[in-house]
Amino acid sequence: MECKKLIAGFGIREGKAWRLDDLSVCYEERPLSLACFFGDNGADELFLYDISETEADHERTIGLMKEIGRVSDIPVLAGGKVKRLEDVKKYLYAGAKAAFLDVSLEENVDMMKEASDRFGDDKIYAYLPDISYLSHTEEYAQLGASAMILGAGVLSENGLDEVSAREEVFIITGLSDDSFFLADALKRENIAGIIGISDGKTGCMEIKQELKIQGIPVETFESSIEFSEFKLNGDGLIPVITQDYRTGEVLMLAYMNEEAFKETLKTGLMTYYSRSRQSLWLKGETSGHYQYVKSLSLDCDNDTLLAKVNQIGAACHTGSRSCFYQELVKKEYQDSNPLKVFEEVFEVILDRKENPKEGSYTNYLFDKGIDKILKKLGEEATEIIIAAKNPDSEEVKYEISDFLYHMMVLMAQKGVTWEDITRELANR
Repeated sequence: MECKKLIAGFGIREGKAWRLDDLSVCYEERPLSLACFFGDNGADELFLYDISETEADHERTIGLMKEIGRVSDIPVLAGGKVKRLEDVKKYLYAGAKAAFLDVSLEENVDMMKEASDRFGDDKIYAYLPDISYLSHTEEYAQLGASAMILGAGVLSENGLDEVSAREEVFIITGLSDDSFFLADALKRENIAGIIGISDGKTGCMEIKQELKIQGIPVETFESSIEFSEFKLNGDGLIPVITQDYRTGEVLMLAYMNEEAFKETLKTGLMTYYSRSRQSLWLKGETSGHYQYVKSLSLDCDNDTLLAKVNQIGAACHTGSRSCFYQELVKKEYQDSNPLKVFEEVFEVILDRKENPKEGSYTNYLFDKGIDKILKKLGEEATEIIIAAKNPDSEEVKYEISDFLYHMMVLMAQKGVTWEDITRELANR
């Protein structure tokens, strides 16, 4: 059976995050921080409702959505201020998995088919402000909406009985509601998930554990190998190497017993066994430097775990990002890791932009502006085509390198990062 989704949602206006059920209530956390919190704490997707009131604030909100899409590891649903097809494109180009159209606005219903034809029906959802619109779900589906979102306040026993759409339906309600009531909703075949209104401090993982007990299929951490099959050391522990999931940087080495392992799976937070204190150790409990689990792997001998995590702050008690900061010996070598090389060259270009250096060709390009950068990029693209006609591949490598350099100058000029590019490619 397909897993039901718990989607964390909030409104965005004036650079702040607001509760969906009461748009006068502002969260303490900024939208970016709140999005990261939900992503790290078990939400399957994010629902971002643009409640901006001016065009300038709308553009600001789009910018925030781009930032959220850049750092979020979970898909984003966005919408709220759609007046024309261009607005749908803005949400999708900001990184949204799908854009939702409010069907209480006639122009949005009229636009639905055009939007679906242009961007794909999987990219368009219908937002139903209240129960009265449920009778029109078949019409919205025919126009190209692949899922329905029922607005806040719909979730009640009577409301649930009204939900008979054949398409995926998501219901906006409070995550703090009675878990048995949430379970009753999610047991219904056509209800694909809950878009949750949270207090901003409660994550989805603990709610999922409650739903799981009630037999609701939700995505949690499940080990494919039982702890009993692990090979432990003389103290009954297994060593754990912990890495940053983005960079691969080794952060620390610690140990787990069975209780720590199970607690890690349950909470999604790295929990170790402290040999000095002889007790469980939730990493970050006192410092706030939590480690959110992205993956756990077991080595070929079943005697060592590898954890890939999102590290908040420093991993080391000294304040260092990694515990392995004391260099003992080193032989100079050329790092050819593609992404690392790209990042290092890009960092130099960004530094030239912020700290101009006399005689720098990069600064010459920035000084001349976007037209010059684009002209050079076009010239380098043409050089690649010419070089590709030559049987010798050396010239092609040289021209591609030139092109990539000028492309990075353009990226710096336009505020695009390599992470933006790699995320976009990964989503395709």
